[in-house]
Formats: sequence, C-alpha cells, structure tokens
Amino acid sequence: MGSLYYLVSQLPALESYEGRGQLPITEKSFKELCSRFLSEKDIKNLEKLSLEPSKSEESTGSQFLDKWNEKERALRFALAQVRALRMKKEAEMLPGSCTADIVQAARTAVGMDSPLSAEEYLNQYRMDTLKSLTPIDGFCVDAIYAYGLKLMLAQRMRLFDVEIGKDSYHKIYDEILGDAK
Repeated sequence: MGSLYYLVSQLPALESYEGRGQLPITEKSFKELCSRFLSEKDIKNLEKLSLEPSKSEESTGSQFLDKWNEKERALRFALAQVRALRMKKEAEMLPGSCTADIVQAARTAVGMDSPLSAEEYLNQYRMDTLKSLTPIDGFCVDAIYAYGLKLMLAQRMRLFDVEIGKDSYHKIYDEILGDAK
C-alpha cells in the first residue's frame, strides 16, 4: 500500500489535458512506471485495461474494473440497439445493467449530425462515468486503474482528425449507397 503513494505522487495530473494538446505521459510510460510499484496481480489487471470490454461478463477481481466494464458494455449494447432501430433492423435485448441514462446517452450520440461530435459527446460521457466510479481514496489500486482508463480516453480523442474523419465518412456513405442500388 505504501508504494502506491510513491506511484501516485509521480503521476502527472490529466485534468488540464482534456483538450487536443500533448499529454504529459504516454500509456507505455504509465505502465512502465506502474510496473515498479504494483503487485503482479495488479499489473496483470493493468495490462488488461481496455476501452472495449469483452461481451461476456468476466470478473477482473477489481470491483471498480468490473463496474467500469459493465457500464461500457451496456453503453455499447445501447448504441448498437439505437442504431439498429434507427435503420429498422432487429436489435439485441439490452442487458439488465443498461440504465436510463446510458440509453439516453446512446440516443443523444446517435442523433448528432456529426460523427466527431458524437464521439466527443461519448468521450465526455465516459469521462463523467469514470469520474463517478473512481474511488475517493486516490492512493488505492483502483485509482491507478481509473487513471489508466482516463489516459486511454484522452489518447483516443487525440486520434480524431476532422478532415480524415470526413473523408472516411463520405467513403463509407458512398459504399453504402452503392450497395443499396
């Protein structure tokens, strides 16, 4: 437990880096730093951190990570269902963990005019969800996992480029129209 204090004290704050600027730490550097202070079990969980949880509900051994995976899985199911219904196709049943706020977030995102706006909205929703799940104790291993997920979300948003996105969108759209003919 004492080593977590040393680890947390070396992690740069991410709050001020939510824009498009360069992040103060890379995911690789973060994991290397963590490997010096975490147990083998915690490092294994850290290596499995993902913004895309598996469809099946597998326990990680961390209540925080299990809850995060449950929320993210529910959001993905809700997005799939809203998109399917919008295209008048059959959709899978939503899992029981899918709350009204998750469904509303999915509807809002799918209803946006721009895919980039939808991604930015979903990223903020995920950040807010992460913040609500993050333990108050900033010196526990779950706080380290939360930091890693926040870093991954911030890095993901930096990958989006408006022009590349528009080109890709139009290409996909044209392919869909071509298939419909």
